[in-house]
Amino acid sequence: MKEIIDYYQHIPLNIEPIAFTIGSFSVGWYSLMYIAAIGAVYRILSYRIKKDISPENRIHLQAKNIGNNKFSKKEIKRLMGDFLLISFTGALLGGRLGYVLLYNPFYYLEHPLEIISPYDFATGEFIGIYGMSYHGGLVGAVIAAYFFARKHKLNFRAWADFIVPAVPAGYFFGRIGNFLNLELYGRATDSWIGMYFPVAASFEYSLRFPSQLIEAFLEGIILFIILWSIRNNKKYEGHLLSFYIVGYGVARFLGEFFREPDEHIGFIFSFITLGQIFSILMILAGIGLCYFQKKRKIV
Repeated sequence: MKEIIDYYQHIPLNIEPIAFTIGSFSVGWYSLMYIAAIGAVYRILSYRIKKDISPENRIHLQAKNIGNNKFSKKEIKRLMGDFLLISFTGALLGGRLGYVLLYNPFYYLEHPLEIISPYDFATGEFIGIYGMSYHGGLVGAVIAAYFFARKHKLNFRAWADFIVPAVPAGYFFGRIGNFLNLELYGRATDSWIGMYFPVAASFEYSLRFPSQLIEAFLEGIILFIILWSIRNNKKYEGHLLSFYIVGYGVARFLGEFFREPDEHIGFIFSFITLGQIFSILMILAGIGLCYFQKKRKIV
């Protein structure tokens, strides 16, 4: 048993973040996990279109002011792909901008080109763009999706309800990507569940929670199971969207107790991190959305 635990605890030391290299261009497992996340969400939503879409909720996906012409399933799938692409683009832009403004504004004020450059200015190597904020990504995705829905005369709340049950599956792969990239590791611990991370300070002496895997479980598996189980039982338009916002906020708040705070930020109030503050705001926003949408019953 001791040998098994020892092997488990040293897994991160045997991980190579780069999956393969073509010339001077390296592709990391983190990038591949992003692709896997998008693929998983798309496949799950394709299943929903095939199994869960009824003639009645085809009408609800359209804006109410353009009549009751029903979307075909083929048209829904095409729009769903475009909706996801626009939302993902908004999430990337919002996530990057959110990280720059919320987590490290002074650094990027002095190094503005690093906001968008995927190259290390010191070595000239391609390193990708590091530093994303989930909360900024959520805002970016919602804004992009909202304007896409308006442009194509779609019912934004109905589409959001349709899509969000699949989103946690993407988080699962995203957090696995964080683990394979040896980033966002957890706080020091004496528990056997801890692992040695080579990029952590004094890693050879300190076990750390595999917070990426814990968050993959909370934000990915658990939230997916909950949302998937209630996907066809929403009480009003915006129900699943508000439940998702609250659910992710709770999962992230709990996960932050295992995660090492950003070194340049640390704790904000005693043991509370900046991520937990944003999660509390997210929970309140979800509750507020639930309250204001509750009277808009589905007809």
